[in-house]
Formats: sequence, C-alpha cells, structure tokens
Amino acid sequence: MFFTDGSWGSAAAYAVLVAGLGGGLVGLSWILGPRRARPGKLDPYECGKPLLSPGRGPVHVPFYLTAISLVLFDIEVVFLIPYAVLHRKLGPSGFVEAGAFAAVLALGLVYLWKRRALEWD
Repeated sequence: MFFTDGSWGSAAAYAVLVAGLGGGLVGLSWILGPRRARPGKLDPYECGKPLLSPGRGPVHVPFYLTAISLVLFDIEVVFLIPYAVLHRKLGPSGFVEAGAFAAVLALGLVYLWKRRALEWD
C-alpha cells in the first residue's frame, strides 16, 4: 500500500493530497457557484429565530427532561463498550457485572417511564 511504509514522505504526500483536494473543491465551488448574493442569504440565522428577537423565551420543560435523560443514558451506555471489547477475557463474572449495570439502566428507564418524563403532553 502507498501510505503504510511508515515514512515521513508518505505522510507528506498524504498531506499534499488532502490540501490539494480541499483547495480544488473550494476553487471548483468558486468557479461554478452563483455570482450574486440574494437578499436574505447573508443574514444571520440562529435556530429559526430572527436576529433582533429577544434571546430568551419560554421553553417547554419536558425538553430539558428528555435532553438530560438522553445525555445520562448515552454516557452510561458508553461504559458498556469496554465490556463488549473484553467480554471473552472477563468471563462469566464480567457478564454478571455488565448485566447488573444494564439492570440499573433498565430500572432508571422504568422510573422515567413511570414518572411520565418521556411524554410531551
């Protein structure tokens, strides 16, 4: 393979290739792109609100509950990745520990479900 010999020359060739491809794509978009900016195209846009509107407004509380739950469960599921990598080395005891961890996650999900934190009504 061209880039697997481990030399600095191949890294430099790869860097030149990436820079050339990036520059070529930017140049191609400059050549083929539209010449005039249309009204409103260069106006700032943030989350669907006009620029001069008040920055703060009422926010639906279940959005925060759902967002916090998502972050919580995402981070906890990341802790299962090492088990997936080392499941043969850990053996049955690792399986029991990962099962206990998954059971705690399931109990948290049941708790959120019972508290109706997953509903938007």
